[in-house]
Amino acid sequence: MLETLRRNLLSKPIFQWARGSLPSLSATEREAMEAGDTWWDADLFSGAPDWEKMRDMAPASLTQEEQAFIDGPVAQLCDMLDDWQIAAVDMDLPETVWDFLKKNKFFGMIIPKDYGGLGFSAFAHSEVVKRISTRSVTAAVTVMVPNSLGPGELLLQFGRDDQKDHYLPRLADGREIPCFALTSDEAGSDASAMVDHGVVCKQTIDGEEVLGMSITFSKRYITLAPVATVLGLAFKLTDPDHLLSDEEDRGITVALVPTDTPGVEHGRRHLPSMQAFQNGPVSGKDVFVPLDAIIGGQEQIGQGWKMLMAALAAGRGISLPSLATAAACAAARTTGAYARVREQFGIPIGKFEGVKERLGRIAGIAYELEAARRFTCAGLDQGHHPSIVSAIMKAHATYRMRQAVDDTMDVHGGKTIIDGPKNYFGNVYRSVPVGITVEGANIVTRSLIIFGQGAMRDHPYLLKEVVALEEQGKDALVAFDEVLWKHAGHIIKNLASSFASGWTGGATGDAPDAGKVKGYYKQLSRYASALATCAEVALISLGGTLKRKEAISARYGDILAELYLLSAVLKRWEDDGRLEEDLPLVEWACETGFQRIEDRFDAIFVNFPVPMLDKVMRAVTLPFRSHPRGPSDDVIFACADTILSSGAQRDRIACGVHVGPGPVADLEHALDLVERTQRLRDKRKHQGEDALNDAEREALQEAAEAVATVVAVDDFDSNDLRGLVAPQEEQVPSPDQPDLKLVQSI
Repeated sequence: MLETLRRNLLSKPIFQWARGSLPSLSATEREAMEAGDTWWDADLFSGAPDWEKMRDMAPASLTQEEQAFIDGPVAQLCDMLDDWQIAAVDMDLPETVWDFLKKNKFFGMIIPKDYGGLGFSAFAHSEVVKRISTRSVTAAVTVMVPNSLGPGELLLQFGRDDQKDHYLPRLADGREIPCFALTSDEAGSDASAMVDHGVVCKQTIDGEEVLGMSITFSKRYITLAPVATVLGLAFKLTDPDHLLSDEEDRGITVALVPTDTPGVEHGRRHLPSMQAFQNGPVSGKDVFVPLDAIIGGQEQIGQGWKMLMAALAAGRGISLPSLATAAACAAARTTGAYARVREQFGIPIGKFEGVKERLGRIAGIAYELEAARRFTCAGLDQGHHPSIVSAIMKAHATYRMRQAVDDTMDVHGGKTIIDGPKNYFGNVYRSVPVGITVEGANIVTRSLIIFGQGAMRDHPYLLKEVVALEEQGKDALVAFDEVLWKHAGHIIKNLASSFASGWTGGATGDAPDAGKVKGYYKQLSRYASALATCAEVALISLGGTLKRKEAISARYGDILAELYLLSAVLKRWEDDGRLEEDLPLVEWACETGFQRIEDRFDAIFVNFPVPMLDKVMRAVTLPFRSHPRGPSDDVIFACADTILSSGAQRDRIACGVHVGPGPVADLEHALDLVERTQRLRDKRKHQGEDALNDAEREALQEAAEAVATVVAVDDFDSNDLRGLVAPQEEQVPSPDQPDLKLVQSI
């Protein structure tokens, strides 16, 4: 009786108002919402994360077979790679490397063993990409793409059995090289704006009438397109002659098209940010393929956007975050060593506080990204496909990579500015814009996806309410009423929690028994409840207009991202055995993250478009700032010290970096000699040159020569520079093609 009264007197007017005021979900929005699932992000967004559940999650781990692959074929591959020769001279991987990749099934890591692949876990996939990335970005991207968003992943999720049986074994052993063509000319991230189109039609082939599609397309920025044998192609399909049904517009569809199909044009290359991986345009006019070419067959016509979002939900959380983590770990390893062996004014440059500030940040970023990478892979390997977490990882890992790489360049100075075989970081620097732009440009991901979709997906009740609003019939109000009042209770609970923790500086926040980091859990609980409360205010007061408030949406998304990354940091500290020496890194990450969180909250309050609500949110959730300054100098300098000398801690922070033969190995050798001869330098300084015997002088000379090798940079004969990127022979460029001889890598 009371329930019926509540429904008619309270819920019904709200139902009618909401149905008339809130915009309905578009088809593409609904498909994006349905792609993937939620995971730890939903716990954080609820305002009351279950920390024990997080701590009990099994950490990411490798099987013996996966570890053997990394110790064997991956290490062998890395030893084969000469990044300077690849990126500046040949502009491609050597044939021996291509053959090695195919022979050892690097392109089939995600393909199950039943189809001839390696059947690796997400963590193993990530480890392989990370290791190769520390040696060559070109090789890493080449391995990354077939194992991420592409034909393999789409076939596994949506392909028919006959399609899987044909293509997956061929993809696994490299008989087929795949690429995926999504980005249309001028459409960019807006897949709905693609102009590529296919028309259902019939064509006579070998005397037999075949029902298929005539496709016209023009794509660009397609990695592996110049060398691909099979093209995954997204296009809009129409059926004007109603050969399939009465419906003419059939929507975005995905098909597999062999690149030797008549009409397909490929082979030309882009030059992405001076990187050498194969990337280029692909186009076709009136390319006819049978309907069987559609991934999943006719049942998947019009499901292309949903398929792409589902595939991206997992792959985007592995590939580029692995590359970003590799860059940060390589930055920590090389910059720490260089700052130890390189001297100015008679002391190692790593002793200067200005340099230590950069080193501390590099070490902190490396620790944080490795923690987040492991945590995300653990979730993926437990069967989750968290689309919002993948978006967080892609955007914020590559943003942090840029900071670590910039700091590395600043500390090294001319060493990493002057190009040549001795420069072990210049190509990493040039790769940063690629990571930030591809697989969803970070600006779009940050401004529209993380909170824009996260608010709907991660909220415990909002999506259910929207679905109820779009239903018809009397059951719609019943469903809406049931969810609405659960939502109301959720709001009240979070409001009370955020008020209490806000006014006590987090003292009342929920936290497990976590030893010295318990206070950080309390702060994260405080910020999670504040995010939940402030998100409710935005959702209720702004309604459908919130999706157009991209700056505010981005700040909410930043807070959710920080909560996720810091959760991963605390999880890593726990999984590593609560190592006391790593506490400065945990403190750096948390204090830096808390500062960012409070900055974002402050920006939300200052710019909130509804008068007075900004003051209400501030008064309830963050009446005073607890972490306005970030980490102290002592913490930053302690983080710097973790990578300034060799040992288990440096190996742990800068993990997964392939040293191998080459300039990084030279740097490691110099560090070893400098540390082993430090006692002799101290002896000479205090007792004079005569206090040294011949063996000691020889040891010091050997160390000095090793340092000189590391500090040295390349120089070239001017006549040789013209051949570094372009072929040696003279060529006259066509009017529509730039003269590559003018494009230097110096």
